[in-house]
Amino acid sequence: MTETRPYRPNAGVALFNASGHVLIGRRFRDDGPEIVLPGLEWQMPQGGIDENENPRQAVMRELWEETGARDAEYLDETDWLTYEFPPYSGPPSHRLAKFRGQRQKWFALRFTGRDDEIDPLQSRNGQPAEFDQWRWERLDRVADLVVPFRREVYRAVALRFAKFTSY
Repeated sequence: MTETRPYRPNAGVALFNASGHVLIGRRFRDDGPEIVLPGLEWQMPQGGIDENENPRQAVMRELWEETGARDAEYLDETDWLTYEFPPYSGPPSHRLAKFRGQRQKWFALRFTGRDDEIDPLQSRNGQPAEFDQWRWERLDRVADLVVPFRREVYRAVALRFAKFTSY
């Protein structure tokens, strides 16, 4: 059977601090097709691109919604990357059930704010919090902390943005 569902347009952010590490958040609940597995609950901020929204605007909105961070400078971006969701047997009304996976454009941003501005527990724009913790991590280690179906995309992002690390 041929898959006919589209990919969900999505923007991801590799937010680099002055030490060349990226911000990751720990997801704290099951979110349907993007199931969280024990020990693999970390990821970089990412989220859907709204209809007629520019990907660069979307990434800044998602960064703020998921972390509270606003102070970031554009460094670079990837081409479009895709991954498939794992099989999902939940309700067809779930917001992601209509998609086969995600089509993502990733952005490298340099954080110019202060760590105490980051608060992933705050709800913003009516969006529920996705992360219960955050930390700075080496970009080359992040793929090993995410769910398996995202790993290839994270490895591609790490290769593309390795020039912004300082280790």
